[in-house]
Amino acid sequence: MMATHLLPTFEANTDLTPTWIGLTFSGRAAALFAVLAGVGLALSTGKQVPPEGAALNAARRGIALRALVIAAVGLSLGGLEVNLAIILVHYALLFLCILPFLGLKLRALCAWAAGGIVVSPALAYLLRPWLMAANPPLNLGHNPSWEDLSTPFPLLGDLFLTGYYPVFQWLSYLLVGLVIGRMALTKAMIPVLLLCGGAAVAALAKVLGTAAMENWGGRAALEAVLNAPGYPLDSVLQVNLTGIRQEGSWWWLAAAAPHSATTLDLLHTCGVAAAVVGVCLLIGRLADWLDLDLLLPLRGAGAMTLTLYSAHVWVVSAFYLKPLPAGWTEEGMYSAHAATAIVVGIVFVLLKWRGPLELVGHAANQLGHGERAGRR
Repeated sequence: MMATHLLPTFEANTDLTPTWIGLTFSGRAAALFAVLAGVGLALSTGKQVPPEGAALNAARRGIALRALVIAAVGLSLGGLEVNLAIILVHYALLFLCILPFLGLKLRALCAWAAGGIVVSPALAYLLRPWLMAANPPLNLGHNPSWEDLSTPFPLLGDLFLTGYYPVFQWLSYLLVGLVIGRMALTKAMIPVLLLCGGAAVAALAKVLGTAAMENWGGRAALEAVLNAPGYPLDSVLQVNLTGIRQEGSWWWLAAAAPHSATTLDLLHTCGVAAAVVGVCLLIGRLADWLDLDLLLPLRGAGAMTLTLYSAHVWVVSAFYLKPLPAGWTEEGMYSAHAATAIVVGIVFVLLKWRGPLELVGHAANQLGHGERAGRR
């Protein structure tokens, strides 16, 4: 995520040649962020056994209040001048939208996840032109902030369908995360299944998307309707389809481009996320065998993601449209952000501290459960 924010995803030339950062991380990092949200919700609400009755209602209240904390942070960061698409308000809305699914068994979750991946992109394709044709268009064109609460229809249109992280399609990521989190992750074969199955799904989706564009006529059809000068179709299909209105041809739905939120894109990024989870589980098994905390650098930062993400965005905003300090490069700035996140995360986890924003979110979650904030 930090790499896609701080390092260029396109070369600085007129052809917008993709960089290896764009080819490797664009779309996949954000999707992993969302899938892990679903995994975390599953692990915090019963793991393999979904909650029922009063426990389910308490879990929903806690998650809803935590979502409000995340939304408040996101709306506050949205007022910053920064060339980043801040995900937190969308993230909070995803938490609210996932609440009805928390009590479902694994088979039902699988069905909903599959249905969302297949159906939501087609419905979004039909709805987006209608929303954009409104006067004014139901689209913000910037990060959501507190001021946007005064214009709820453009805000909701942007959050659900027309913005950078359309919740209507992205809900599938949380559903896939819930499926993963509800699996018996301690069984020996589950990490292997996630790694191999995820990699296979990701590869198949990308192969089908490439074939649709290059061999079956998709790219020619899209070039005929594309009206976005300065956005070479070949480059954006590889790195980022955001900023291009996917209208005028059903071939848009056959792309597997990052941030296109098509069925093939959702399948590919969900597969990558599942494979990453499988790899980390296998490293955890190896760590247990070696009696070494191999995942400590990731575990520390992962335990305080909201705080580190918010600090990262704030620091990036401080350099918006300004030259980097003397002697600094983009690579150096990225290294500083990543190293700081790892070191701070390790210190906090070793001291058994929660991050500042995580502490507020935890208090909100406890309030929803009817517990006192100081109770562990």
